[in-house]
Amino acid sequence: MPDPDPDPSAGQPSFPPPPAGNPFQPPVPGQQFQPAPPIPAGYGYGQVAPGGVPAGMYFDPQSGLTLPNGVTLANPGRRIGAYFLAIPLLVVTLGIGYIIWGLIAWRRGQSPALQVLGMRCWRPETNSVAGFGRMALRDIVGRIADGILSIITELISFILMLSSPRRQSLHDLIGGTVVLHDPNKVLAG
Repeated sequence: MPDPDPDPSAGQPSFPPPPAGNPFQPPVPGQQFQPAPPIPAGYGYGQVAPGGVPAGMYFDPQSGLTLPNGVTLANPGRRIGAYFLAIPLLVVTLGIGYIIWGLIAWRRGQSPALQVLGMRCWRPETNSVAGFGRMALRDIVGRIADGILSIITELISFILMLSSPRRQSLHDLIGGTVVLHDPNKVLAG
């Protein structure tokens, strides 16, 4: 006849107790808990404390980003101008010229309209100019996402660009980029 109240640990492997100082071990009663030091407010992904800014860069308090000297975050007027400039550039170059121009400009973190207006896409998490793959993600996948619901997603993208401190629209969020005004071609090299 089977045992009516079997031992639940029977047949189970036994493990040694955790070593002393194990961070997952519960605190001993009466032992003082030591919390981790707090993280300074306002510093997140891709951001650096003002004292830790690399040479040749500055901390932009408005956006919370570390940016190269000589560039600024592109203002909304310039961004809107690039959006509307793309239309006549597409027409003048007969579409195919715009695509070829775009494929060449993507290697430098630009689209044709951004290139004409002296702007460039920047990756805050790596502190580098966006490359071909990141620009393809931004301009193909991001623009498809912008146009999924037509005017609704375009409006959401526009509101995001105006209201976020980094001035990122929907396609910038998808590509992980911010748009910088680079009038002196500091980032061209």
